[in-house]
Amino acid sequence: MGLEPGLAILADYGQIVPAPILELPHGALNLHPSLLPRHRGATPIQATILAGDQETGVTLMKMDEGLDSGPIVAQQTLTLDGEETAPVLEARLAAEAAALCAGSVGGWLGGEIEARPQDESQATMTRPLRREDGRLDPSRSVVQLERQVRAYQPWPGTWLETAAGRLVVLRAEAIPGWTGSAEQPAGRFGRFGLFVSDGYLALREVQPAGGRPMTFDELVRGRPQIVGSDVFGVSPAS
Repeated sequence: MGLEPGLAILADYGQIVPAPILELPHGALNLHPSLLPRHRGATPIQATILAGDQETGVTLMKMDEGLDSGPIVAQQTLTLDGEETAPVLEARLAAEAAALCAGSVGGWLGGEIEARPQDESQATMTRPLRREDGRLDPSRSVVQLERQVRAYQPWPGTWLETAAGRLVVLRAEAIPGWTGSAEQPAGRFGRFGLFVSDGYLALREVQPAGGRPMTFDELVRGRPQIVGSDVFGVSPAS
């Protein structure tokens, strides 16, 4: 005997949903980890951190043929503290999404909830991440680089190319406007991290090629020559 579903619920599906599913009696609902229409697409959690958003949330939407463009059934807002990493935020949003779905499906099936259209003028779009997105560019602002470190965990990760090989950055702290005892060019390593375009990126935890995770202080003790050297492939302005 064939199934005759009345409703489909999806989360993190990542593929085109066939028209027959969209046309079920109660449609297809999708859980999306952002406050739509902001951050539609493949990487909303990473985009939220990169943008420095002060709040995010989860959206339960009725799917249409567009990309995350269907009407909103329910939303739950979360306040951010600006220190979230992508895995931590993902876990928090997953729990909120489950609660939102459980609290909304009954009302949707009973006709008590009416979906509202998204405001297209407020829509933003994200894209799939690439391996090269993880490269840290010292010509960017220190705040952007610190967000990048948090947003791109665990993949694609973040790193710097040095003369000694690739240095993966696991944790960092932004120190805007700080240049140490003398002006230093962006892309040069200091005692505790990296000088960048508008400040200092303190490297709290790193992992050298073929090595274990360690503090930058531990790295410098073993490889003191890194202090005063430049990020490989970057020609800092004098």
